[in-house]
Amino acid sequence: MHIKTPIYEDTIKRMKAGDIVYISGTIYTGRDQAHKKMVEAIYNDQPLPFDFTGQVIYYVGPTPAKSGKPIGSCGPTSSYRMDPFAKPLMEKGLKVMIGKGDRSDEFINEMIEQKAVYLQAVGGAGALLSKKVLKSEVIAYESLGPEAIHKLEVKDFPVIVTYDIYGGNLVKDEVNKYKTIEL
Repeated sequence: MHIKTPIYEDTIKRMKAGDIVYISGTIYTGRDQAHKKMVEAIYNDQPLPFDFTGQVIYYVGPTPAKSGKPIGSCGPTSSYRMDPFAKPLMEKGLKVMIGKGDRSDEFINEMIEQKAVYLQAVGGAGALLSKKVLKSEVIAYESLGPEAIHKLEVKDFPVIVTYDIYGGNLVKDEVNKYKTIEL
């Protein structure tokens, strides 16, 4: 499935756990410290760095760009570290998150309640993923270095729907599928 950002409910409803999706358009980066700052901004009634409605956050801290390139290696980071911050951001409109690895049951339940999806990019493929980034600019929290929020323009950025709004769970489903195999 090829989709363009911003991503709204009609597109999210079509995404099912296990689907391979190619995203084109704008996505934003954010890791632990950026998430912490955004949640603090919400709790302190301060403005957020961008409007979350229809947007995508990619859990990544890209490496510095080489000469002539928009970004360095940009592989996903472990997503579970963002779990404590996810609910307030989803309540502000965030519906699409990209990372790697499993998430907590609490996150999954909140995600389903908020009609959001979790997608995974392939860990260890940061150099290849960087080739899908056409442009990168820091838009917030520059003092955080690689954990600053970047606005990326991407073309056919490959991800896999891991958890969907219907309770589909690629991690659990695939593990269970192979539990019956005797070696």
